[in-house]
Amino acid sequence: MKRVHVLAAAIIAVLSMPAHAQQSEMSFFVTSEGLGKGADLGGLSGADAQCQKLAQSVGAGGKTWHAYLSTQGAGAVNARDRIGKGPWKNAKGVVIATDVAELHGANHLTKENDLTEKGTVVNGRGDTPNMHDILTGSQPDGTAFTDAEDHTCKNWTSGTDGVAMLGHSDRIGLRDDDASRSWNSSHPSRGCSQDNLKSTGGNGLFYCFAAQ
Repeated sequence: MKRVHVLAAAIIAVLSMPAHAQQSEMSFFVTSEGLGKGADLGGLSGADAQCQKLAQSVGAGGKTWHAYLSTQGAGAVNARDRIGKGPWKNAKGVVIATDVAELHGANHLTKENDLTEKGTVVNGRGDTPNMHDILTGSQPDGTAFTDAEDHTCKNWTSGTDGVAMLGHSDRIGLRDDDASRSWNSSHPSRGCSQDNLKSTGGNGLFYCFAAQ
């Protein structure tokens, strides 16, 4: 009888474990919320801090988290160069890519796999509201743009003027083409304010990767 009670207690303990205990191995997520200031993320450091904060909230703060964002101009940064070597797992333990090459090639990023740190699916095309537009400021290969146009809302410091390149977390757009299916380089935003981002199906969200 005592053994039965011990076994029952063990089962209850496992079932009552907090959900974030299962997410300690997570190394990739889409932010469940932005900073509320459009594409003004406080630069790369502000975006990284948001990634770290959200990861910490679900028990994955022991890793070093970086936002998948590129910058432009002097000292430009490529998003692909700041996210570690992989592999990366979502909150459910699904490997979305084994390395940087696969991430920018035949990866496993889909609406069902592009989960937030909480393990929830990001609203996509057909959902209300649609929030599939993800800030990246990047070209399809994860590198920064080299032309004179703004693709990063002034390196993630503007919530008014400028433009940001966006990806589709659900890999679905208005057309059946590569751009519409791109997770990291689908189309530019209408501006950098929160309202501008919402107008095309966004909410100021971005990707976070455990760099180490």
